[in-house]
Amino acid sequence: MDRAQEFPQTLEGPRHPPGPSPWLRSKQREWIAGYLFSFPALMGIGLFSLGPMLYALYMSFHDVNIISPVMPFVGLQNYENLVQDQVFWTSVRNSAYFTVVVVPIQSTLALALAFLINQRIRGRILFRASYFMPVVISTVVAASVWQLMYDPTHGLLNSLLHAVGIPGQPWLGSSVQAMPAVMLMCIWKTTGFFMIIFLAGLQEIPNEFYEAARIDGAGGGQLFRLITLPLLQRTSLFVLVITTMDALRVFTQIYVMTGGGPANATSTIVFYIWRTAFRQMKMGDATAMAFVLFVLIFLLTLCQLAIMRSGREKE
Repeated sequence: MDRAQEFPQTLEGPRHPPGPSPWLRSKQREWIAGYLFSFPALMGIGLFSLGPMLYALYMSFHDVNIISPVMPFVGLQNYENLVQDQVFWTSVRNSAYFTVVVVPIQSTLALALAFLINQRIRGRILFRASYFMPVVISTVVAASVWQLMYDPTHGLLNSLLHAVGIPGQPWLGSSVQAMPAVMLMCIWKTTGFFMIIFLAGLQEIPNEFYEAARIDGAGGGQLFRLITLPLLQRTSLFVLVITTMDALRVFTQIYVMTGGGPANATSTIVFYIWRTAFRQMKMGDATAMAFVLFVLIFLLTLCQLAIMRSGREKE
């Protein structure tokens, strides 16, 4: 008998189980490369976003004063203080009022402008640039200019009212008119950005859909209702979520134009958080408010996603 047949493992060497397939090895290399390329971004998120957020959550359970290094643990006391803080609830109502008014008006106006400049009209590039111009202006500069326009003595708006025989208005000095005045400025400032978002969504809709619908006898209103709006659902969801978050986080315009007044009529949640933290030196209470705001925005975003998802499923 041949020795190779008698001792096959001795001459051929030990038999090992088969290794991973080439496809699996390539996938593993792709995953490793992906994690390596993502590592700097993940480190940045962890250091500058997740880390401060967790530390703020830790602070919300302590009595934190900026000028004192001692942070005694108080449990839920900071959150209990919010329930009894009338200014906080006034700020919540002001933020809700601001959001309910600004979000639908701003989104509708942005969609209307995007629809108009998407038409084949002369000078549409000029219109697009002019509508987008307020977006690139600094928020502080824009708020300061509008504050001068609202000046009750020498402001442009009251000068126009006097020219047509209408008495001037206090605008930012009135607890009734101050918030609508700030809303108008915010709508003017940011509508152009969301107009560009809607315009990009409109230009992604194939023209063949409109041509086929026109052949079937559909009019302009039917085209918009049955083709444009359904195909803009993802864009609309993005705009709705972002506008809601921006409305709930409004701060700079309030800080520059009204300072939260008069009589807390324009004090929003974020402005009151800032005032509590850096004027009253109550960082623990401020971080508790910040997490209440975080939960509020998170729940609203989930509701918006659920509503839009259910609408797509019905279709």
